[in-house]
Amino acid sequence: MKARLITLLISSTLISVALASINLSPALGVTSTLSLAVQQTPNSEQPTISLYGALKPKQSGVKISIQVEIDNQWQSTILTTKTTSSGAWRIEGTATALNAAVRYRARAIVNKKFIYSVPRTITVKEIPEISVADTATIIDQTGPGGYIHGMDVSRWQHPNDQPIDFVKAYSGGLRFVMIKASDTRDIADAQALKYLVMDHNAAQSAGLYTGFYHYAILPDSTDTNVIVADAKAQAQKALWRLASLGGYTEKDLSYALDIENNCVRVSSSGACAKSATRTAVTLWATTWLATVAEKTNRLPILYSYPTFLEGSMMRSAELLKYPLWVAHYAINPADPLAKPGQKSGGCFVHSWTSSTCETIWTFWQYTSCGIAKKYGVPGTRVDLNVFRGPASAFLNLVKGAWVPQISDLMPKNELSETRVESITASTTNKPVVFSVMVARPTGTPVVTGTVRYFADKDANLLLTPQQSVVRLSSGSWILTVKGIPAGTWPGRIKYTDISGTHAISDAPVVFTVEQGPTSTPSPSTSPKPPLTPKPAVDGCANQIKN
Repeated sequence: MKARLITLLISSTLISVALASINLSPALGVTSTLSLAVQQTPNSEQPTISLYGALKPKQSGVKISIQVEIDNQWQSTILTTKTTSSGAWRIEGTATALNAAVRYRARAIVNKKFIYSVPRTITVKEIPEISVADTATIIDQTGPGGYIHGMDVSRWQHPNDQPIDFVKAYSGGLRFVMIKASDTRDIADAQALKYLVMDHNAAQSAGLYTGFYHYAILPDSTDTNVIVADAKAQAQKALWRLASLGGYTEKDLSYALDIENNCVRVSSSGACAKSATRTAVTLWATTWLATVAEKTNRLPILYSYPTFLEGSMMRSAELLKYPLWVAHYAINPADPLAKPGQKSGGCFVHSWTSSTCETIWTFWQYTSCGIAKKYGVPGTRVDLNVFRGPASAFLNLVKGAWVPQISDLMPKNELSETRVESITASTTNKPVVFSVMVARPTGTPVVTGTVRYFADKDANLLLTPQQSVVRLSSGSWILTVKGIPAGTWPGRIKYTDISGTHAISDAPVVFTVEQGPTSTPSPSTSPKPPLTPKPAVDGCANQIKN
């Protein structure tokens, strides 16, 4: 059958406009690949097609052009865009020819060579005519209780790197998805980034609105200046991540702050040894939210659960202006009288508590035990959420686009300065402890990275010391080194950043370790009887399983 060209009218390429002038070349010797997905996005008025993919290794500002196959020959179309700093790209448009199977492929020029995606075929289906006064406000309220239904996802919804089928999620009645986009911890942050771009484009192309969230670890400090600086640094990480996607589009909900953990120091057994004060948690959260709101001109969202809001934060009129995403399980939104955030015999008292003892919530995470496969999610369970209010209120949350400027993008190998604030060294039976600070050129703390001790090569340190590092706040660490023998040891404290945001830097150190008492082997003891395994706990007991 002779294929007919589907004419697509480009409606939006905002995700790449601000990033067009940056083009970072990939590492030499690395083969670039270009992916492509094509699907019809649900739309209330006319057939909308989304073409999206990613360039790996990631580069920004690389031109992507779309070709169509007609009469067994590939021909160029007018559809072009440029990659964002994350390597992602997306084109959305309206189809004027229907019911014809058409093949597309994406093309890019990398290192003066053309590379192509695997071709994809789509048959655009005509949508049924509808008659409504304002089709733009149609968002299906298909969740329990007539709410707008959604889910939230992270790397845990990608077992064995499996993708999420967002088309199935849409068919299952979901209309929004909150995606983990960033994390205080570097390794967890890199894991979030791995799936963010994939999930963001795929979800929007399937017709879902998308939001983001940042998982927060608070600083181990009671110093107001340190708390504020750390909150601003973590807000910067979220803003850089949002900028890498091209900013907010008309399909994006605001960034959310996931604050549910006030532990700032962990013991050797893994138990929490120190928690942040309520004042510190409140100051940190308020600073993070205000920083993101000021930059994007949108109110971010705060996610937490009732006992944390009451017991770990102060009441604050400032916090109340931010939409609340509350987690409260074991009550069913299908019950018209169900109200999250309430005790059975009283009320939780926090910033979002009303005069009638109700929680003023915007999103409600009502279960962590949603039936994953029902919504195209690999695995067995997924968090499900509902939105409070009509479609018009939901759409108010996606008003106001933010298109980042070049200066808003995450820097690459930005200069850093490492300073060793103190060294504690005594005898061989005690560890050497370093207090380390690393700053950006502006004097503010670095956002990512970690530190490690290296002995000078000519010092002839034959043993490999055991090192552990604890983050106190952004750009501040306590580095503990065990197993240093007696002697005077010149070396360096080296700062590295796996994300490549900040450049490597180091600072020289010299310390002396005296010979300490040697330990004698303890007498052997009879082996302890094996522990009786504890019965498995059902994490979904009493939860809603929709």
